[in-house]
Order: sequence, then structure tokens, then C-alpha cells
Amino acid sequence: MAKNTGSDFRRGAVTGRTQFQHEDGDWQKRDERTGQFMERKSSPGPFKGVAKEPDGRDTSNS
Repeated sequence: MAKNTGSDFRRGAVTGRTQFQHEDGDWQKRDERTGQFMERKSSPGPFKGVAKEPDGRDTSNS
């Protein structure tokens, strides 16, 4: 389970979610199980601790 440390970083990875970058540079999360789009980030840089698509992991999506 991922935990925020309070020191501007996270221990562990967020599971069940991936992220991708739009052409305009914004990053958006996607639920791995349902494929539903989640939050969109307009500030610079990707979400912390979330795998980028394609992430190359074989998950059971359950």
C-alpha cells in the first residue's frame, strides 16, 4: 500500500491506476480495472507513484 511520508515523496506504488500524458502536456489517471478516466493534472510533471502507460506489468485487474 502506498503511503505519503509528508516529506514530498511517497513510499510504494499506487496500485490499480495508470497515467498517460495528453498532447497538451496534461497528465491523466485511468482506473486499470474499469478503464474509466480519473483526475487530470495541469501542473507540471506526472502524478507521483502512479505507473505510466504502457506500464509493462501483467496485472489481474481484479
